[in-house]
Amino acid sequence: MQPLRLLALTAILQGSSVLGAECSGSFDAITAKDFTAKLDPGWNLGNTLDATPDEGSWNNAPVEESTLDYAKSAGFKSVRLPVTWTHHFTSESPDWTVDSEWLQRVSDVVDMITSRDLYTLVNVHHDSWEWADVTQSDANQTMIEEKFYRLWYQIGTKLACTSSLVAFESINEPPCETAEDGAKVNRFNEIFLKAINDAGGFNPQRVVNLVGGGSDSEKTSQWFELPANITNPYAIQFHFYSPYDFIFSAWGETIWGSDADKAEIETTLDLIRGNFTDVPLVLGEYDASPTNTEPAARWKYHEHLVRTAAKYDISTILWDNGLDHLDRTSGTWRDPTSISIITTSESNSLPDSTEDASATSQWSSAYIFLKVGDEVTDQKLPYLFNGNTLTSISDEKGTALAADAYAVSSDAITFSSTYLSTLDTTNPGILATLTLEFSAGASPTLQIVQWDTPSLSSTSAAASSVSGSDLSIPITWKGLSKPAAVKALTSSGTYLFDDWTQYLGPLQQARATYNNQWNWDEENVILTSAAIDAVVAAGEDTVFTFEFYPRVDESNAVNFTLTV
Repeated sequence: MQPLRLLALTAILQGSSVLGAECSGSFDAITAKDFTAKLDPGWNLGNTLDATPDEGSWNNAPVEESTLDYAKSAGFKSVRLPVTWTHHFTSESPDWTVDSEWLQRVSDVVDMITSRDLYTLVNVHHDSWEWADVTQSDANQTMIEEKFYRLWYQIGTKLACTSSLVAFESINEPPCETAEDGAKVNRFNEIFLKAINDAGGFNPQRVVNLVGGGSDSEKTSQWFELPANITNPYAIQFHFYSPYDFIFSAWGETIWGSDADKAEIETTLDLIRGNFTDVPLVLGEYDASPTNTEPAARWKYHEHLVRTAAKYDISTILWDNGLDHLDRTSGTWRDPTSISIITTSESNSLPDSTEDASATSQWSSAYIFLKVGDEVTDQKLPYLFNGNTLTSISDEKGTALAADAYAVSSDAITFSSTYLSTLDTTNPGILATLTLEFSAGASPTLQIVQWDTPSLSSTSAAASSVSGSDLSIPITWKGLSKPAAVKALTSSGTYLFDDWTQYLGPLQQARATYNNQWNWDEENVILTSAAIDAVVAAGEDTVFTFEFYPRVDESNAVNFTLTV
């Protein structure tokens, strides 16, 4: 950067006079503590205005009014609005002009949100790694800071007169590896505050969310420093996607709920609260998606996370990318139980499930699994009542089950063989979906599934013939229509991926990772191009074992061999 431009930027950041927006009307000032309390629970409008290069480029259509109605009717109090600005600049340095149509679109969506009396957080999202990544060796820090100031000045000007329902969040998950990086992220917060206050309007009174490195709780606790002379009411935002292997279905992890699992959440939230004792905190992203996690484990996770967050006075905003929770076309929630758990303050009754990482099989009280050909017997499901009582069980038609269909004890629900024998077992698959009503809290579902081993249309292929693309293998499902995990062993017995998984439990050893190395759709199981390339690189035939629910033994798994 030329010296004169550097001096100009320095002058701006140190307080040069800038004419800001003027607003008519009044602004109902709110403290950051009240704002964060009132936004809880919140919902992320993900993969939408943050999509690149434009809204609608990813898996969601442009935002419609109905989307916000669905969020509000579900019980959410706020909508976090991730926005990526990278592809909407119409000029370069020194102005970095943002396309006026894009600014107007963001403003229109903000109005959609606030017109429903929902709180909102507007941010700078994927720009954090597209042009504002301070960890890159060739990063032009001065240019990044100039661009960041100009961006937030324009956002601040456009939204200067919005109500106190609108807060600003400086930047999403800025890359950060060292203390030096952390100092540069702190600089972002300073520039952000300067820019929005220079923009004028109601911004000097507006609540802001500041972030630390990576929006990570540990890096934030370690390196975050509050900007000097801050006058805006502020909160600190962080994100939490842990344990990684459970949240992202990595290395065969399909269970959650042990004392160690719960302690991880407790320790994380206690750490950041302990470092910021008097500061409002926002958990701006978290999730365990119904797309790829087992229901009982997922519900226990959500229950423990939101209750622990409440214990530490931390507000929460659920991440939803449009494939996870809300089907924005139909307006239905893919997992109403999770949504109910997140949006209620009551204690919830939940199915129990395997929690021991050393287990060789997995059970879950979110299902009754009946194997084809086996005698139908009574099925006892351990249950976590959490002080509630079961009031009724009904089927898909809303018809209550007869009293003799099930019995309730202090820690379990037992379904009678007499009732189970009435179900149509002509074909494998989901025989019934029941809804359990309790005296308080969520109404979890229970699926009764008849299963047999699925079959593949073929059992082998040459890796060289499919290299460079994903391989879809047609499957005949015979139970739940999704894999649980995939094991990958070469012909010599070595692990194709991550040989360190030998130190994990039996259900995780040699397992691949969902989406990175395997996937599925309605009619296929899928090996990704990365998995195929790994076989070619290994130079050995590799057997991929697709495992299904229930994860009992090899009787519910099928093998597919990639040859070299």
